[in-house]
Amino acid sequence: MSSALQKLAVLVAVVIIVFGIIFGLTPMKGGDMEPKLSAGDLLIYYRIGKEYTRNDVVLMKRDGKQYVGRLVGMPGESVIIKSDGYITVNDRGLYEEGIFYKTKPYVDIQYPVLLEDDEYFILADKRDTAKDSRYFGPVKKKEIKGKVLTTVKRISL
Repeated sequence: MSSALQKLAVLVAVVIIVFGIIFGLTPMKGGDMEPKLSAGDLLIYYRIGKEYTRNDVVLMKRDGKQYVGRLVGMPGESVIIKSDGYITVNDRGLYEEGIFYKTKPYVDIQYPVLLEDDEYFILADKRDTAKDSRYFGPVKKKEIKGKVLTTVKRISL
């Protein structure tokens, strides 16, 4: 095998490892995270690290569908969304910067939501129409595919 082919094979192997195991690439589906993320933006997410903090934006899969949202409630916490849109976590008001929509509870979830040791409460940024933990309940850690690190914005021509 020639030197150029060996280098190409190594490069292909590195790309497969980096973007197949360590990082992931996926397009943003829908407008649930607008205005920060728009449909068609390319999300680059980290698959390996499973330590999350409040306000991390994560990619998750549930029932074969991909969702993107912000971690609001952490394992072991209690989350309440009141009818006026006020959110409390462990009986303390939640301050969120850059959220422009009211956070109304959906009808099927009973509050307070008490999160287990492997559960998170995830809310999308576009709160008036998004499907998130208000719709499908707490998210198990194993359903989170990774933490979104950056995006490549879709450019309309």
